[in-house]
This record gives sequence, C-alpha cells and structure tokens, in this order.
Amino acid sequence: MAVVTVRNLPDEVHRALRVRAAQHGRSTEAEIRDILEQAAKPEGRLKLGSLLTAIAREAGGLTEAEAERINKLRDKASAEPMGLE
Repeated sequence: MAVVTVRNLPDEVHRALRVRAAQHGRSTEAEIRDILEQAAKPEGRLKLGSLLTAIAREAGGLTEAEAERINKLRDKASAEPMGLE
C-alpha cells in the first residue's frame, strides 16, 4: 500500500481534520484516507467501460458477423510498456 506525506499543512486545517475525525469516531489518519478516497472515487462517477456498454446496447449491439469481423481486424500483438524516462 502506498504512503503519502503531506508537508506544510496549516495548523488550522490539521485541527479541523482532528475534530472531523473525532466526530466520525476514527483517527485523523483514517479520516484523511476517507476524504481522499471520496475525492478520488466519488459515488455515481461515470465509468467509461459501463458507458460504452450502455451505448452499444442502445444501438442494438453487434451481430455475430460484426463481432467476428472486429476480432479479425483487432491487433493481437502485445503492447510495449510505456517508458518513463
């Protein structure tokens, strides 16, 4: 699991986090994890795969022949990992 350090957090923000954590009955660290998770992965967010599936269903989907044609055209070669240099 990743570890994140937050530097230069204003004292008043830290106090507010401690108060909020106490109201929710958890540690300050657990409260911060919950805040970050809610911000990064909000409920009801749109997921691209689900959206594309819904669009395909609304459009009537693919016939077996269309699906087979796409599979024949699809590039099946392994992708090279992206370099970070």
